[in-house]
Amino acid sequence: MWKAVCAMVSVELSLALVNILLKKAMNGGMSRVIIVVYRQSVATIFLIPFAFFWERNSWSKLTASLICQMFLCALIGLTLTQYLFLVGLDYTSATFTCAFINIVPVITFLLAWPLRMERVDISRNSGKAKVAGTAVCVMGALLLSVYKGELLINHPRHGVEHRANVEAKRLGPGAAFLAAGSVAWSSWFLMQSKIGRYFPHRYSSTLIMSSFSSFQSALLCFVTDRDFSKWIVRGELDILTVVFSGIVGSGLCYVVMSWCVKRRGPVFTAAFSPLIQIFAAVLDVSVLHEEIYLGSILGSVVVVVGMYVLLWGKSKDQQEACGALPKRIDESHTQQITN
Repeated sequence: MWKAVCAMVSVELSLALVNILLKKAMNGGMSRVIIVVYRQSVATIFLIPFAFFWERNSWSKLTASLICQMFLCALIGLTLTQYLFLVGLDYTSATFTCAFINIVPVITFLLAWPLRMERVDISRNSGKAKVAGTAVCVMGALLLSVYKGELLINHPRHGVEHRANVEAKRLGPGAAFLAAGSVAWSSWFLMQSKIGRYFPHRYSSTLIMSSFSSFQSALLCFVTDRDFSKWIVRGELDILTVVFSGIVGSGLCYVVMSWCVKRRGPVFTAAFSPLIQIFAAVLDVSVLHEEIYLGSILGSVVVVVGMYVLLWGKSKDQQEACGALPKRIDESHTQQITN
């Protein structure tokens, strides 16, 4: 139990550090698309030994259809998602961005519901909790997007000029990009679920998609910006950001989370996601000297509450499903004896 807890706390702290490093690198002028290119390239190199030594026998199961699905999955869930989140991070702050990460389970649920990948029975408490949690989470996202509120934390080094720059930040467009990134990421979960039924080899699958994402983001960079001088990573901070976000953010953290899901279940793993926002807020103030506003705090709290209500509903659903299965087996056995 404690191993899984320590592992998830370490994962959330690492992901918060990744967001802080990415924000600092972009503040220094590093291109968003270049970050995606190098980050996915580092992740690809990191995952090669895992896929080769543990899953190389599974490569014969790959088909043209699966490879095409992985290409589309990489485009939506890795390339597009990371780019949209980086644009949103550039407009806002790491704390604000991490708040939208908590919305991803809710958006995934909303997308899965009409596709009949998620069931909702309003007559049960679990179904009511899912609907209520979704509504609360959406309200929190709207609160984050439209309400700024009073300034709660202001770093002493912030002068009039910095405060003017903060006021000039476009939180609305930033929230729009983050919301779009959340939808893209949620779509990736649904697509990955389908791929996983036919190719349940997570290291090889992630390796292939990371390779595709490296190519896609490089092509996007060539199309949008022909300034090849931006490809040169300058400075220790940019190098550290690319290596750390690639190995830890796109590689090691997903390996650890997969282990925790296998050991303790998806609900246990998802329950730790608000920690990333707490860590990011502390690092935002102490490292980046960002200001914290009342709207960000209130919106984040509402989002987290809604997410936990939704997760509770899903947990009750799983318990009810597990309880119904033995009952059906017992009834079938009794019927066979009677006959």
